[in-house]
Amino acid sequence: MLSAVGRWYQKNRIKPVKAGLAISRLLRDPDDTGQVFKILEALRGDSLGRALLRMRADEQGAALLKSRPSIIEKLNDRDALLAMPEGSIGRAYYDFVHREGLSADGLIASSEEAPRVNSVGYHERWLGDRLRDIHDLQHVMTGYGRDTLGEICLLSFMTAQTPSRGIDFIIFMGRKKSQKDMPGLPIKDLVAEGRRIGETADWMLLTHWEDRLHEPLSEVRKELGFEAPERYYRALERFKAEIDALPTAA
Repeated sequence: MLSAVGRWYQKNRIKPVKAGLAISRLLRDPDDTGQVFKILEALRGDSLGRALLRMRADEQGAALLKSRPSIIEKLNDRDALLAMPEGSIGRAYYDFVHREGLSADGLIASSEEAPRVNSVGYHERWLGDRLRDIHDLQHVMTGYGRDTLGEICLLSFMTAQTPSRGIDFIIFMGRKKSQKDMPGLPIKDLVAEGRRIGETADWMLLTHWEDRLHEPLSEVRKELGFEAPERYYRALERFKAEIDALPTAA
């Protein structure tokens, strides 16, 4: 008899046609964030199942699966974030979303455009929601901006941490478009840098971020092994005009 995870693997096969339609729409309108979630859902496969097994094998991960905290309330409490010390994770997060006009609820609204698989268990659903909810927190922890290049590099970080066919596909398409728009851009090296940072840093799904938002960003980065994306920063300086001319990434 198949295990529950095994049955989940069989019911969540990739859907390349749906992914293709979503990527074509995303290329026509890079600000259509809902298409990103449709791509991820269509190509998700067993990625959440594998992440679940990894979480269960770790003491911190097992504790988080048991409590299944939700970070949305804390990330949406802008008064509390603004009251946190300068240089803290929470204050840096506030500055980032305030500057970009974002909100945690905005990601939820975009994700709801993608149909969800009913057979997914509550642990897998919590993992998927957690990955969605900490997206902008990953921007803060890594130092990647919300420019098109920063989003591609962050996706490389993300798929190194939690492998995803959907993210790999978006990176592939983003690399092709960036190379076409900016032929001199070392996009391959920049994507590789994001992957290396993701492989070196602690897995973000193992941290109880709700309890750490008040801590100094620089100290937590050092503790969890986050390297600075130096190549990305240099590319931003060198190709600033070309990058600024591109549409803002989703």
